[in-house]
Amino acid sequence: MHYFVTGATGFIGKRLVKALLARRGSTVSFLVREGSEGKLAALYEYWGLAGTAKKRAQPVTGDLTARRLGVAADALKALKGSVDAVYHLAAVYDLGADADSQVAVNIEGTRNVCEFAKAVDAKHFHHVSSIAAAGLYEGVFREDMFDEAEGLDHPYFMTKHESEKIVRKECKVPWTVYRPAVVVGDSTTGEMDKIDGPYYFFKLIQRMRQILPPWFPSVGLEGGRINIVPVDFVVACLDHISHSRHAITGKCYHLVDPQGYRVGDVLDIFSKAAHAPKMNLFVNAALLGFIPKSVKKGLMALAPVRRIRNAVMKDLGLPEDIFQLVNYPTRFDRRELDAALKGSGIECPNLHDYAWRLWDYWERHLDPDLFIDRSLKGTVGGKVVLVTGGSSGIGLAAACKFAEAGAITIICARDEDKLAEAVQEIVAYAKGKGTAEPKVFSYSVDIADMEGCAAFVKALEEQHGGVDFLINNAGRSIRRAIENSYDRFHDFERTMQLNYFGCLRVTMGLLPGMVKKKRGHVVNISSIGVLTNAPRFSAYVASKAALDAWTRCASSEFADQGITFTTINMPLVRTPMIAPTKIYNNVPTLSPEEAADMIAQACIAKPVRIATRLGITGELLHAVSPRIAQIVMNTSFRMFPDSDAAKGDKSGKSQLSPEAIAMQQMMRGIHF
Repeated sequence: MHYFVTGATGFIGKRLVKALLARRGSTVSFLVREGSEGKLAALYEYWGLAGTAKKRAQPVTGDLTARRLGVAADALKALKGSVDAVYHLAAVYDLGADADSQVAVNIEGTRNVCEFAKAVDAKHFHHVSSIAAAGLYEGVFREDMFDEAEGLDHPYFMTKHESEKIVRKECKVPWTVYRPAVVVGDSTTGEMDKIDGPYYFFKLIQRMRQILPPWFPSVGLEGGRINIVPVDFVVACLDHISHSRHAITGKCYHLVDPQGYRVGDVLDIFSKAAHAPKMNLFVNAALLGFIPKSVKKGLMALAPVRRIRNAVMKDLGLPEDIFQLVNYPTRFDRRELDAALKGSGIECPNLHDYAWRLWDYWERHLDPDLFIDRSLKGTVGGKVVLVTGGSSGIGLAAACKFAEAGAITIICARDEDKLAEAVQEIVAYAKGKGTAEPKVFSYSVDIADMEGCAAFVKALEEQHGGVDFLINNAGRSIRRAIENSYDRFHDFERTMQLNYFGCLRVTMGLLPGMVKKKRGHVVNISSIGVLTNAPRFSAYVASKAALDAWTRCASSEFADQGITFTTINMPLVRTPMIAPTKIYNNVPTLSPEEAADMIAQACIAKPVRIATRLGITGELLHAVSPRIAQIVMNTSFRMFPDSDAAKGDKSGKSQLSPEAIAMQQMMRGIHF
């Protein structure tokens, strides 16, 4: 037999062609757009055709939107009288597609295929429609029903209904219609080629798994009934029915799952497959129906509501109209299909049995996050990165990583000699890691000085066009009890001048350039002490807390301008800044390289905050039980006295009690 197939390059089409070619003596002609010849090699490989066997599958150049498919006259002549069956599968299967493209392909395309079938005197026309042709019909939609469809406002429903109408009213050759349900991946391999139907909710399920343990109870929506079938079942039905006595003119078959599931049940099945929290409680989505449409429309018209909704939808990859289908009201009768499949051995697999395969394939091949370059090189390569306090410690380690990743790395500090040494070290490090020509620049500046900082920012704008990533790392730490600071008010002034005002001068100087470019990321190095309210660090913690508060305000103001902020509540890091405090010699700390990894992650993922579990625990304790938190911190305060350096004696050796030494080993990375 000789078949002609539209949509042969599509997900269902290429599998149908493979099934047709498996029949003895069969040949297939298939429509391809001009310029799509590059797909043929992969198709032939999928079909298992090589050498002379390729003649069994012949491409026909044309255009679905042109009359008679735009097939050349000589090709039409060659096909005339030889086509036993035309299978029309080419269509737009996408809720998010625009209305014009759906009309052009689904409606006019179907009309053109009907004209083509008549022009080549095809013996039968097999039209693959969709259950969407029923619209939002309330109740059971039978296979012999068509005009009864209702709720066809959505372009996808409307175009699928109208395209089937064209076949019914205008097709001049014998025809059969097939209405598949929502088609998902192969039930044996999980293979799928796009995100559609239930796949839209996979990212939400994945996020729940990342946030919550599998045993955590969650709430789901009961919703209406949704019908899902795997692609191998659809292809088997098409192949079997079209070659049987059931391929009767004017007949329609619902290729649906006899089971059918509520939307909530489907989400729960896939949650189990993903090892995400099980939905123990279901809320009937129909309850939301009591809210008048005018009220809902008015709420969605509010700018804050609309922006939040759009942000969530974009983040989860959900199409605009997806929630219209949550209360999908239609169920589908399949008595004609059951009769046609009797004795064939073709059955629709149970979703419970193959859901895990669909999830596994999606997570390995289709998850949008797989296609995001999450390497530091992919994030900062070719971008301008400024690291303040980059001549030593955390800043130097971070600058090395940025230079290795191909960033235009700029460091600043006060000491020119240390800066020169740092540049040499950064360049040597980057070259040692394989970076051919690392671009590293240094500027000697005291960011606590207003005039010097202003000149520095101006130079950055003129010489580098501003910066893309700003790492506010420069800082000063003072460990001294308040009772030893009565006559040292300058401690508080010095820390605020650098840790707060200095960072703000740099940040606010560079923000206008970021706003103009509509992009930029600011990483502020804060302290775990801000979360734990560490005693003896009142000057340091207060300055960092001020910066944290400013950052929270700024992040909200610039959220819609492409500028993001990350606060890192850094634990204790072994740097020259803590060297004067001899108590820290026996305290487990992070290395500068480990701290630099946190900064790199802040640039890649751009989270709002990075903090250790210990820091978050401290913050939670202060919020839930502040009195207990005070007792705990006071105990540590009395256990660890001021260092000799803080008391003005730099020659002495710190003496710690056995209890203090034990506590040091238990509490990794906290400022005492």
